[in-house]
Amino acid sequence: MNAADLTLFVNVADAGSFNKAAQQAGLSTPALSKRISKLEQDLGAQLIHRTTRRLSLTEAGESLYVHAKNIEGQVSDAIASVSAFSQGLTGTIKMSVPTISGELLLAEAVADFCQKYPNITVDMRLENDFVDLVGEGLDLAIRTGKLEDSSLIAKPLIQSNWVVCCSPSYIERHGEVTNLEALKDHNCLAYTYQAQGSFDWRFTKQGVGKKTVEESVRISGSFATNNAQALRKAALAGFGIVYVPRCCVYEDLQQGKLVAILPDYQPRRLGVYAIYPFTKYLPEKLRLLIEHIKQAYQDKKEYF
Repeated sequence: MNAADLTLFVNVADAGSFNKAAQQAGLSTPALSKRISKLEQDLGAQLIHRTTRRLSLTEAGESLYVHAKNIEGQVSDAIASVSAFSQGLTGTIKMSVPTISGELLLAEAVADFCQKYPNITVDMRLENDFVDLVGEGLDLAIRTGKLEDSSLIAKPLIQSNWVVCCSPSYIERHGEVTNLEALKDHNCLAYTYQAQGSFDWRFTKQGVGKKTVEESVRISGSFATNNAQALRKAALAGFGIVYVPRCCVYEDLQQGKLVAILPDYQPRRLGVYAIYPFTKYLPEKLRLLIEHIKQAYQDKKEYF
């Protein structure tokens, strides 16, 4: 016996006919009759008097009808209460995003989302720390890199390409950089917001027989920071070479204020993900926000 069978029983009682109830339930009349007979068997009591012309409830059926009808109403109320949240009609979403994406596109994209769904409030933090979503009560985080925590779900948004670059004035003063070894003789400014690779710059290069080989070089320099915009400004001022996500210097590269170097080497590529705690049923409001954010990244894909 299950709640669905009780609902079918209520439908039969309300319709006063197996044929009508079967049509409403999308079942054949014999299939519905079989379900009700099984319910009677499970309960050990006859619920319905069947005749060729009409049906009526037995005393046991009348008693069950009152309780089953009440259960049906409670189930409908429960579904409706959850639906208000799952359909994204109301509620608050707490999220954490990295500063680069936050300033480049997410602040505007999330504000637009809130205008589109006025009953949803989004509390967005811009930070570069690897936050504990569950511990800090966050619903969503946007992060770049690999997912280490198996209790989280990661939805890919876009691939982030990195670039090694510097200002034209730096090249004029210190000369061209033609290979990785040459980087050791230059002022390389380290980006420390990453789990690894701050001072070991990694690349891939086309090897013999079209095989891709990985290469790295240990760099050093006068300045290191966990903020990409700080590195960008230092590079624009001609202080050194930086290795950063292309999106944060895309416009500078387009305008010639910075130039990409080492064209024979492929810089790193990292996935950008929407990360949220494991859940069997993803709330609709969260799904809508993730899709909205993904579209915002795609709208600026040339930056990445």
